[in-house]
Amino acid sequence: MKSFIIRVAKISDSKSIVNLINELAEFEKEPNSVKINQKDIENDGFGKHPKFKCFVAEIEGKVIGMALYYPRYSTWEGPTLHLEDLIVSKIYRRQGVGKSLYLKFINEAKVNGFNRVEWAVLDWNIDAIKFYESSGAKILSDWRTVQMTKEMIDNYTFLNKKKIESL
Repeated sequence: MKSFIIRVAKISDSKSIVNLINELAEFEKEPNSVKINQKDIENDGFGKHPKFKCFVAEIEGKVIGMALYYPRYSTWEGPTLHLEDLIVSKIYRRQGVGKSLYLKFINEAKVNGFNRVEWAVLDWNIDAIKFYESSGAKILSDWRTVQMTKEMIDNYTFLNKKKIESL
């Protein structure tokens, strides 16, 4: 494989980022779950108030992988960096690209004084689990991810409108 570089993503990478997100959704057996588009990435990642940061892996001007992350705050640990997605295009996997993106993310947390990094991994993604464990990460088996979609948020707040108004 030709040599690759890891760099901070730019707004011009937005289309490639969306393509990688869609590739990840396919891999995770959720091909119709991606609701965002290139404009969302441009606004949310590179607008006036960015909601995330991203490193990309590139070969000869082509983005082949990414690590998308953002800060959080733990009431137990303090500043935390959350890795939302780490993806490398299928044909470039097992060549050190993912490990380099991962290392860049971990180092970002270290040099910026974060006390913890965290992310989720699907229980059937055995290769990823083995990789993370080999890096010294601990897989928490007693926690479950909880989510509400926009529709669920709307429904819940609608049902509790009077309570919300009194707050």
